[in-house]
Amino acid sequence: MALPHASSGQRIDLRPFADALPQQQSCALLKGRQLELMRLVLPAGKAMSRHSVPGEVTLLCLEGEVELQAHGLSQRLGAGELVWLEGGVDHALLALCDSSLLLTIQLSASA
Repeated sequence: MALPHASSGQRIDLRPFADALPQQQSCALLKGRQLELMRLVLPAGKAMSRHSVPGEVTLLCLEGEVELQAHGLSQRLGAGELVWLEGGVDHALLALCDSSLLLTIQLSASA
């Protein structure tokens, strides 16, 4: 079953969920030929195990706080902070509190 994605020109609401955050789930926002966007929702204590993707990635913390492990370092990302990772870089996430993030992934032209 295909996930619904935004169409060209469609607005996407990325405002914080605030008190409704604990009831939310991660969702796909759009998938183009070379770009994919997802809103990740991570409850406090939830981890995304170490992995990598071929394309470049950005993570923008919309609300909450997460710990990012990449390049052999651990750093915290809070609301309004963004990090860029080159393609192929191993990384992992841990939600330090209920959090939501905007994830962008650069896809290959053939995706």
